[in-house]
Amino acid sequence: MRRVAGLFLVCILIGASGCAATQEAKSVQQSGFLGDYSLLREGQRGVFKQGAEDQALLLYKNPAADWGKYKKIMLDPVSVWLGKDSQLKGVSVEDRQMLADLFWEKLNEALKQDYEMVKQPGPDVLRIQAAITEGDKSWVVLDTVTSLYPAARILSGGKSLATGVSSFTGAASVEGKITDTETDMILFEAVDRRGGTKSIDRGMFHSWGDVEQAYRFWAEKMRFRLCQWRGGTTCVEPKA
Repeated sequence: MRRVAGLFLVCILIGASGCAATQEAKSVQQSGFLGDYSLLREGQRGVFKQGAEDQALLLYKNPAADWGKYKKIMLDPVSVWLGKDSQLKGVSVEDRQMLADLFWEKLNEALKQDYEMVKQPGPDVLRIQAAITEGDKSWVVLDTVTSLYPAARILSGGKSLATGVSSFTGAASVEGKITDTETDMILFEAVDRRGGTKSIDRGMFHSWGDVEQAYRFWAEKMRFRLCQWRGGTTCVEPKA
């Protein structure tokens, strides 16, 4: 117990100014939120394929979309979609609402930097709908120990190799789509899952820290993609 307490103190001292890292999982379950998944294909993953573009695990991008014409975004409230085997069923209603509000805030914070956020449809308005379909807390004590203790990191590495998500860390899954508010044409759809890593950083002492960092990454990645698609020249790709 004394050793564990010492590890906590060391990590607090050296990791207080960092930002928790996340990584993409190797697979994700479809929850039903999108309804029809027939348009989706497997995304390219730069982590596993040298030179490949880092994309969502499953996605569809409409080749006919004219991204440059959209100046505004209507961002729906984030849904909590409980699939058949979703671990979110074991999460309190209060925590589910907190997670939904948190993801919406991250999306709004990122997108309002480039778009006017509106509540009504229009000719130059994108509609973004998103749902959190999975959310697992990290096991804070063991996550901290395995992050700092080399032998424990080796023991927890098997799960990371198999799933892309490290043992004892938090993980989150989301689904989302972008449509034209006037025509309801689907412009983009995606399903993705991310989890925490064994980095020594801020966020690992908060049980939802890994999930928060995943939401932050997805929001910033959405901003980056929209910037690319409309032909922007100052697009900044976020760090995981």
